[in-house]
Amino acid sequence: MDDQPADASAFAHRTAAPEPGTPADQPGKLREASVEVWPAREWVLAGLLALAGFVVWALIDTREEEAWRLASAAFVAFGALAAAFTLDRNRWREPAIFAALVGAVMGGLAWRISENSDAAAGEPFIFAAGLLCIGLALPLYQAGFHRHRLSTSYAQTHHYVWTDAIGAAGALAFTGLTWLVLLLIGQLFELLGIDLIVELMQRDWFVWTLSGAAFGAALGRLRGESTVLGTLQGVVLLLLSLLAVPVAVALVLFLAAMVISGPDVLWAATSSATPILLALAAGSFILVNAVIRDADDAMRSSRVVRWAALLLAIFILPLTLFAAISLGVRIAQHGLTPERLWSLVAIGVGVAYGVAYAASWLRARFGPFSDWRAGIRQTNLILAAATCTLAFLLSLPLIDFGAIAARQQVARLQGGEVTPGEFDFTALRWDFGDSGREALQFLANSRASSVANSAKEALAQDVEPARVFGGGIRQQGEIIIAGVEDPASQDRVRRQIRGQLRYHCETKCRVQAVGPWPGGGTHLVLVSTFGVTHLVVGPGDRFLMPGIGNGYLTGDPARPPEAAEPENAVELRPYAGRQIYQDGRPFGEPFAYPPKDALEAGRAGR
Repeated sequence: MDDQPADASAFAHRTAAPEPGTPADQPGKLREASVEVWPAREWVLAGLLALAGFVVWALIDTREEEAWRLASAAFVAFGALAAAFTLDRNRWREPAIFAALVGAVMGGLAWRISENSDAAAGEPFIFAAGLLCIGLALPLYQAGFHRHRLSTSYAQTHHYVWTDAIGAAGALAFTGLTWLVLLLIGQLFELLGIDLIVELMQRDWFVWTLSGAAFGAALGRLRGESTVLGTLQGVVLLLLSLLAVPVAVALVLFLAAMVISGPDVLWAATSSATPILLALAAGSFILVNAVIRDADDAMRSSRVVRWAALLLAIFILPLTLFAAISLGVRIAQHGLTPERLWSLVAIGVGVAYGVAYAASWLRARFGPFSDWRAGIRQTNLILAAATCTLAFLLSLPLIDFGAIAARQQVARLQGGEVTPGEFDFTALRWDFGDSGREALQFLANSRASSVANSAKEALAQDVEPARVFGGGIRQQGEIIIAGVEDPASQDRVRRQIRGQLRYHCETKCRVQAVGPWPGGGTHLVLVSTFGVTHLVVGPGDRFLMPGIGNGYLTGDPARPPEAAEPENAVELRPYAGRQIYQDGRPFGEPFAYPPKDALEAGRAGR
């Protein structure tokens, strides 16, 4: 098979990228330029990131999670990282401006999320959009997109995408190796009774500072070795291209099997089909670009690999369309949520790439163009800039996915598409931000008592219920309460159990008052498949679970699970036994003494 890779030294020489701002050549061509030699680069970057690490530690090393601290920490951390990837000896003004913009974007996101905690829906997705924005902006800036716009050299952009990723991975690996070596040195000196290094490794400020210094030093060294980075880039792309053939074959078999069996099997798995299909589309995108590289003369010569890349490029569109249909089935069944709206955005981006890739092939197959790979390279640059802009806009508080989803969910409830018993009031309370809680307030004033009561109960939740795999609310069983007459106390007990003890009542459980509690309040026992748990409900909002240190059992089962019968009443009786004490405190569970089983075994032995 004629699949030998291109000469590594020639590849490294061809991909020695010029500094940002130099005139761009024709797409796919990269004119020769030498990387600026700066012997002190690794020391400057080590000092820069070490200082940034120390400042970040000083900002976040507090019990008070103040918004300005988190925003400042994000500004320093991401700004310093952006500077580390762009700073050069004779070019510092533009990199400083770019780093300040990156820090401002991420600092602003950190401020927005921390200052208004739970106010916006999908906060992790908002932060991820910011990361995607700066992740795409970095190689575009390095290639001079801010100067040349769509005439920016694709070869330079492609070069920076991969060398940035490889440089970051190498710097992370060196950071881990640094800590391993330091650990061994610390253990060595500890043999002599010198524990200074071990103690330093336990200090947070030292961890942040040394990690920043190690990462900066490694990145600075790698950035100064263009030949090494070019060789590593060629090796990584070569290894990735090996996966193109088996992945393409697997997708052909998958699509053929789905055509034969029908798509109903795929739609039945709506909880996982969408992310799997999107992941396959993203993987196909990576493998296609690993094969076609930045120019035809850098590609592998194997026809099999090139045909596999073409199949993967064509498959991106059907994969994203199937993901869209799968998500549409899910939305038709359960309505919109902020997470599903973010998924729609991801699918939209995937469909855009799929359409562009398929169009590149069709233009080469039936149009005047003969090279589908050149079309894909040109498309990548345009869509990268568009995706970066979209991610930036979505990270701003311009569109409230929580409000959009909450309005649609309330309309489904009011329109009779879903019954009050099936409606997820808890999701509105926790997953839709302020808009979801405003919708619950509206539903709490509903004329339908079942809707109003469920909305009020969701609003009163103090602890978010547990989630099952797939994002749904963990099922809550019936809670039988006996001996507690006050309705407010009953509601408080139910809320606490569904929050703190939610795993105890997935089927059915019983809470029964067994007597007064010393110091005020009522002693309750929770009987469930977990056994017996002791609770105390007192005046006002006091609710506690007495601990082992107080001589009462809690949390762990006091009896085997089969002894717990929620249907049956319970009673409190005197008990005579023994208890292990350690330093004057009870230890373990009380037990009968002498143990009944031991006495019977002794009699049987005689």
